[in-house]
Amino acid sequence: MPKRRDGFEGEKLISLPDSVWENAIKANPVLSQLYVTHIGYFPKASSHYRDRRKGCADNILIYCLRGKGWYSVNGKKFEVGVNQYCIIPATMEHIMYGADEKDPWTIYWVHFSSQKIELINKCFKIALCDGPQTILFNEKGIQLWDEMYHNLEMGYSSENLTKTNLCLYNFIATFVFPDKHIDEHKRVAKDMINETIHLMRDKISERLTVEDLAAENNLSASHFTFLFRKATGMSPLDYFIHLKLQNACLLLHASDIRIKNIADMLG
Repeated sequence: MPKRRDGFEGEKLISLPDSVWENAIKANPVLSQLYVTHIGYFPKASSHYRDRRKGCADNILIYCLRGKGWYSVNGKKFEVGVNQYCIIPATMEHIMYGADEKDPWTIYWVHFSSQKIELINKCFKIALCDGPQTILFNEKGIQLWDEMYHNLEMGYSSENLTKTNLCLYNFIATFVFPDKHIDEHKRVAKDMINETIHLMRDKISERLTVEDLAAENNLSASHFTFLFRKATGMSPLDYFIHLKLQNACLLLHASDIRIKNIADMLG
């Protein structure tokens, strides 16, 4: 299948002409501190691939909601999976990124820039080879992405650009500072989900049920499933199966173990 930059069924994509921000910044210099240059959503982006031999003048934030993908910086490759994000800072180095061939990612992404992009990256501690970061399902980030997209979809008026600009700060903060201002109830729920995921990893070869996992947390199966899906975007069993498949892929790639034996090992 040919590799594609975009053109995926159900995609959303807006690219702002350079002149839009140039004119907006002349009218309101505050906007120069941080602004969106491109914004998109690619669902099940089979064959998605970009090769930027001269790098990119913008920062690129990619949030993987489903499936898998990868990116590389000067040949150093990083894998990106479910509920992981990466920020590739503005650079002139060779960068590439794309979807996994067998399980293509579904991603929300934003290119953002600044007239002081190096200072922005220093303040946010964004470095070229940070690698992907794992977070819980970023519901607030997606809501802010939707708001930014809607603002730009309605046109490039001063009001729409300013609202998008203000949303962008908050959007980035949901990734870079995901635990800020989280209330006690949400903190407990997050701890429960993290502990459950660790349990899944520890018992990757076993057959766990929703009832088993709910009992570990003294919850009903239905309420536990609701909380888990809200935090990760997936049901508990779907997440567990996803972990098993990840482990199977690693074993297939890194060992000579037969497929039948791997299946037995992972239950």
